Amino acid sequence: MRRYLQHLLISIPVMLLLAAAQPVFAAAVELSVEDSIALALTNNYDIKYAKSAREKSFWAMKEAKKNKGLSVNLTHTDQRYNTPPAETGTSSYVYTNNFDNQLTLSVPLYSGGKLEGQIEQAKLDLKVADLDMETAKQQLRLTVVSDYLTVLEYRTEVQINQETVKNYEEHLQLVKDKFALGLVAKTDVLSSQVDLAKAQDDLITAQNNYTNAVAALNNDLGLPHSTEIALKDDFTYAKYPKSLAECLQHALEHRPELAQYEAKVASAQYDVDIAKSGRRPSVELTAEQDWYDSHLIGSKNSNWLLKITTSLNVFDAGITDSQIKQARYNVDMVMDKAKQQRDTILLNVRQYYLSMYEAEKRIDTNKVSVEQAEESLMIQKARYEVGIGTNLDLRDAVLSLDSAKKDYSQALYDFNTNKAKLEQAMGLPVQ
Repeated sequence: MRRYLQHLLISIPVMLLLAAAQPVFAAAVELSVEDSIALALTNNYDIKYAKSAREKSFWAMKEAKKNKGLSVNLTHTDQRYNTPPAETGTSSYVYTNNFDNQLTLSVPLYSGGKLEGQIEQAKLDLKVADLDMETAKQQLRLTVVSDYLTVLEYRTEVQINQETVKNYEEHLQLVKDKFALGLVAKTDVLSSQVDLAKAQDDLITAQNNYTNAVAALNNDLGLPHSTEIALKDDFTYAKYPKSLAECLQHALEHRPELAQYEAKVASAQYDVDIAKSGRRPSVELTAEQDWYDSHLIGSKNSNWLLKITTSLNVFDAGITDSQIKQARYNVDMVMDKAKQQRDTILLNVRQYYLSMYEAEKRIDTNKVSVEQAEESLMIQKARYEVGIGTNLDLRDAVLSLDSAKKDYSQALYDFNTNKAKLEQAMGLPVQ
């Protein structure tokens, strides 16, 4: 008894240590599509980059405005220099100390439109940065929704393959039982085993695809790639409420890239005016106050200066003309890009709408195919069990059901994916 108690007392700490060493599995993160989008908007690096770029543009606009304002500069100079005898009329060098303090105030009165154009350009750049933020959000939503749907697709494929494997296992057992009774040939067993092996191989591939799809979604959300997630949403289908014409019009009115190009064209036109400022005079007002002395800190003597400086570029060997022509051609280039972007957006809207509509039609037909394949499998099982049907008929029925279910799932995936692409192409805002 004592020895038993000794063993018990020794084993208790060991069991506690082993229990503490067991891996702790974190609960799966439950996510809906909207949860995923909100999480991505918080963690995604593209959004953080767009926010920083927007702040940079904001302060660039502030800088452009300040260039037109008053500037104050304080300069302190310490000097010691010598004057040669030839200049002083003495036999030796004369050494002089000079300490100078200068306060300069300057303000541009007229820049020929250069500073004004730069300010307007900075405002337009800020508008472009704001639209970049919206574009990044819309693109991120599309990426997250597409990856979410891909996880759903592979999860469904895994479930279908598991059911197919189960059907083949049940069929193989039935064939083995018949073979044991001498009712079927060995080839029936072998062919059924081949079908089962192929189904198991497809299941392994689908499971790997699912794992990779989860990692891709986690990457979008800013989560560790190995995070287990539980999807709260499933494939949905409801007829899209807008017509193609309405979708095209919505894209023209709301797609941020089109508004961006309007701002870029306006900015390019300001470049022309800025280049033309090289032909115009510039006027600057300057006020100076100077304190100087031969002793530090140099404040004994004082003088002031007030001046207006007007400068005009009379001849620059054609540099200004070249700059004006470059700016004008740049306007043409930006306008051509704007037209190309508009055509591409409208083409995308049309393609995604028609692809969504095509997938919508496949949903109904494939749903019927699944119901018919399920009924056919039940009939073929019953026929084979009583010895009326053939092994090949039953194997084909299992394969047809597998194919019908995957076609139905693919149609739902295509519908939802093209719907997400359509909404991004239309410029639907991210809430």
